[in-house]
Amino acid sequence: MELIFFSSAFCEPCLQTRSVLAEVERLVPAATVRELDVAHDNAAAEEAGIRNTPTIIVQNAAGDEVFRATGVPTLAQVLAATAKAL
Repeated sequence: MELIFFSSAFCEPCLQTRSVLAEVERLVPAATVRELDVAHDNAAAEEAGIRNTPTIIVQNAAGDEVFRATGVPTLAQVLAATAKAL
């Protein structure tokens, strides 16, 4: 399962989101976080329909989106999303 984290350089909520996702990686060994900066990875951000940062997308092993959150998600939200992706 992959958690794709769209961030930007001067985004305070992105720092908080990064912290939540680090805890998810610690608690869920199957979770891999891939961070993409929308300024550098604008094609990927556009393809994913990203309009705000932070945005996270949780994908299952098949690459299907099972969860999307804009803004700072709670640890509980992301853990529930990872459970859906398993």
